[in-house]
Amino acid sequence: MRVALAQVDCILGDTDENLRHAKEVVAEAKARGADLIVFPELSLSGYPLGELDDEIPIKARSKPINSLAEEAGETAVVVGFCEEGRDLQTYNSAAYLEEGALLHLHRKLYLPNYRIYEERKHYNPGQSMRAFDTKLGRMAMLICNDAWQPFLPFIAVQDGAQVLIIPADSGSYPYSEPLDTKDYWRGITRFYARMLESYVIFVNRVGKQDNLVFWGYSHVVDPWGTVVAEGPLHEEALITVDIDLDHVRRRRREVPLVKEARLALLSKELKRLAEEGGDL
Repeated sequence: MRVALAQVDCILGDTDENLRHAKEVVAEAKARGADLIVFPELSLSGYPLGELDDEIPIKARSKPINSLAEEAGETAVVVGFCEEGRDLQTYNSAAYLEEGALLHLHRKLYLPNYRIYEERKHYNPGQSMRAFDTKLGRMAMLICNDAWQPFLPFIAVQDGAQVLIIPADSGSYPYSEPLDTKDYWRGITRFYARMLESYVIFVNRVGKQDNLVFWGYSHVVDPWGTVVAEGPLHEEALITVDIDLDHVRRRRREVPLVKEARLALLSKELKRLAEEGGDL
């Protein structure tokens, strides 16, 4: 399977222009023989939304999403957007498009709400974590901060995922940061690839919004923890790489780290912690 990492910039609040650019990238990726194209988090709407117009959120089955799916045709696409839900709910969502239609929708579960991040102010959190079958293999999506919650990738793999897809809008600020996010992301993706014996596809945007600089550095890690493809810093790029899901099965047979999860034990202990006053 050939994967294309669409490390792109986008314009805050301009769905039409972002969609036009996405279609150009899709056309180029298809010309390179891509089977799957992955865009960054909120690539159709931009980040952060702040106090933008109420018209920015769109339905999961809306004209922009449908037209991108039609443009992609048989090629699968992961695209991020601000989703309009029911009863004025708004989600930070990623759609998996296949065969010209929406196949799976993931709504960001863990919304950062500290320092300059105010996602919980503008979005509702998603309520489910599901792996899903595609014509290419069984996959799962985690949007940016979801991947900083170690139990979510674990759940995805226990649900059968062979590939973890992580669209992100990770950036840095000109003043001192308490951690090096680029270094953390590389450590996180390699850890999950090794311990969960899966492919990890991380696609981050580039560009600048206000004081936030998005640095790119998109990459793919194989089930041995080896980085097999990598994008540049601070530049738009379309990175293609061939991956083989037989490597997932091979690695999981060689070292069966994910075989014995003891889910009932985990369920019992999580219930106990919640009953003792944990974070409900």
